[in-house]
Amino acid sequence: MTLSSMTGFGRTEGQTDGCAWVWELRSVNGKGLDVRCRLPAGFEALEPGSRGRVAGYFKRGNIALTLAVERTAGAVSVRLNTAVLDQILALLPEIERRLPGAAPPSAERLLAMRGVIEVVDELPGADQREALETTLLGSLDEALQALAAMRRQEGARLRPVLVDQLEQIGALCSRAETVAATQPAAILERLRQQIAALGETVPALPEERLAQEVALLATKVDTREEIDRLKSHLDAVRALLGGDGAVGRRLDFLCQELNREANTLCSKSADVELTAIGLELKAVIEQFREQIQNIE
Repeated sequence: MTLSSMTGFGRTEGQTDGCAWVWELRSVNGKGLDVRCRLPAGFEALEPGSRGRVAGYFKRGNIALTLAVERTAGAVSVRLNTAVLDQILALLPEIERRLPGAAPPSAERLLAMRGVIEVVDELPGADQREALETTLLGSLDEALQALAAMRRQEGARLRPVLVDQLEQIGALCSRAETVAATQPAAILERLRQQIAALGETVPALPEERLAQEVALLATKVDTREEIDRLKSHLDAVRALLGGDGAVGRRLDFLCQELNREANTLCSKSADVELTAIGLELKAVIEQFREQIQNIE
């Protein structure tokens, strides 16, 4: 059985001729799959392929994907901007006229002026570009594998918590079933006491009529159907936790159904103890629901 969380982080880096890069992926909870790409200028063409690869690994989660690319020393060159230098040299006579006696600028100072020396990023050709993009997407697969592994690790840590909460829900259902079985007898005793308290003002009811009244009241507060459905939903949850794939949505739906039955159990309860069990049941179901919000 493999449960996957929606929380995780993946990172990979690589280097090829003239280029170094880093992929980083961060994943948090989400109702569906939402991929946000941050790619450097000039690498926008990678976005469709990146989104497709993410969708191949995950079904749910808000995933932020970032690529950082740097040119290595061999991919850049330095050149003299002769047009800018010529304009500066053409201004020198005017500067000497305005500032007589000033020392002429040295070659070092001229070269240090902005725009005279340029660092040129040598762009790869079409074939090299295609090869680089293929390499980058292959490296993204490694980051996705790392992210998937962390999400599985988080899911493995969540599973014992979920199993423990399911055991609590099952135990509460068993207690509710035991208490609910005593409700008809409790109703009969309560009705007898109420009739006895009325004394001589109300004639004694025949046992047959008393039994009819008890049966009518017991039908209104009968919780066996709700308890049976609670048990059925619990079996479905256990089956999902024992399977594979993205089960978070189905678990969330079953939590809603569990909570619905717990609400009905409380509303039908004619016993303080059964009501207390129903309220505790709702609390544990809510705790379980909060945990599965992080399951893919």
